[in-house]
Amino acid sequence: MSDDPVSTFQFLGLTFSTANVVSGLVVFLLVIAVVFFTSRKLAMKPTKGQNFLEWLIDFTNGILKGSIPAGDVGKFGLWGFTLFLFLFLSNEIGLFIQVATRSGATIMRSPTSDPIATLTFSLMTMMIAQFAGVWKLGYKAHFANYMKPFVFWLPISIFEEFTNFLTLGLRIFGVIFSGEMLLGVIWDLAVSHGIVTMIIALPIEMAWQGFSAFLGAIQAFVFVTLSSVYISQKLELEE
Repeated sequence: MSDDPVSTFQFLGLTFSTANVVSGLVVFLLVIAVVFFTSRKLAMKPTKGQNFLEWLIDFTNGILKGSIPAGDVGKFGLWGFTLFLFLFLSNEIGLFIQVATRSGATIMRSPTSDPIATLTFSLMTMMIAQFAGVWKLGYKAHFANYMKPFVFWLPISIFEEFTNFLTLGLRIFGVIFSGEMLLGVIWDLAVSHGIVTMIIALPIEMAWQGFSAFLGAIQAFVFVTLSSVYISQKLELEE
């Protein structure tokens, strides 16, 4: 489960989490599979798969339109769609598939149950926001925003960027990690005293699993929403 030791390996002197690499690769393949099989036979009279894909694109575009200026939404459409789908699958996969070695080390779980993964997504958002600001306003106007309303505001602006980075990544990690950890606790209770505890714990396990799936979807939505807000703030001049 999420609180078990995680398998690692060395590459070029660096230590990598096997669980993050394997889980991330599995989610990556799932994203490709979803897009491939829902867009394989595009037609004027859409199939169920095409309807789902178009609905998902409209949904993610709707998230972006809530904060990013209308003229710039199209430039971030693919990013919002890919980010939401990847995070959604990352949040959900650990609820149904968790794999460990014989020694108990985890090699498959939700990628977003690791703060390294979620903070990486958060850092990516912040870097895209900086790039978008420079691209839209130019270097001078973009970095001048950090010193508004006056130059002494610069340390506060930098601290705000750091807190946005932390809260964006740690929020989704906390929800997914705690959800999977509680599932593990309930399962341990279920198998602790045989059939009696199994009967008692199984409905609780199923209810919490369903609730965690709902929370995973909400967290993917919240992450993309806040990411688009942070990006939109860099596309406009501060007064």
